[in-house]
Amino acid sequence: MTPQDDPASPFGDENPPPEPAPPPAPTPPASEAGPQLADWPLRAESALIDWAGPQAVFWVLFRGSGAYVALSLAAFAWTIYNRYLEGSTGQSTGRRIAGTRLVRSSDGQLIGPALAIVRHFVHIIDAIIIFLGFLLPLVDAKRQTIADKIIGTLVVKT
Repeated sequence: MTPQDDPASPFGDENPPPEPAPPPAPTPPASEAGPQLADWPLRAESALIDWAGPQAVFWVLFRGSGAYVALSLAAFAWTIYNRYLEGSTGQSTGRRIAGTRLVRSSDGQLIGPALAIVRHFVHIIDAIIIFLGFLLPLVDAKRQTIADKIIGTLVVKT
């Protein structure tokens, strides 16, 4: 018997068989694979930027001028513009600064300008109950307000 015939011989085959490939990495569960929900402070920050900032600017500009109608129209136009942005891009001015985005809860897609405007007015329900609906994201598993639940939206981090 020669060394080439002996399978245990160190002088045998120079090309050993390849080692098996490692198993593929496990995929995360579906609950971990989705977008990260925005915390309440980020939601509050974006709302303050969208609402309180412009209100203060309008109040300073129109204070004492008797231009209440102009102030009201400017505030309304700003609100509609921001809802349009929110529906078409997922981010109003405040959401862009705060780093959040509004998406449909079913598939993570944009909700569209019309539904974003409707959602804004559905927030009246959050306000009617002593503004407690706006605090619901503090205790809700999906961090949704009542308006979010009705319209089917989520606020996520970007």
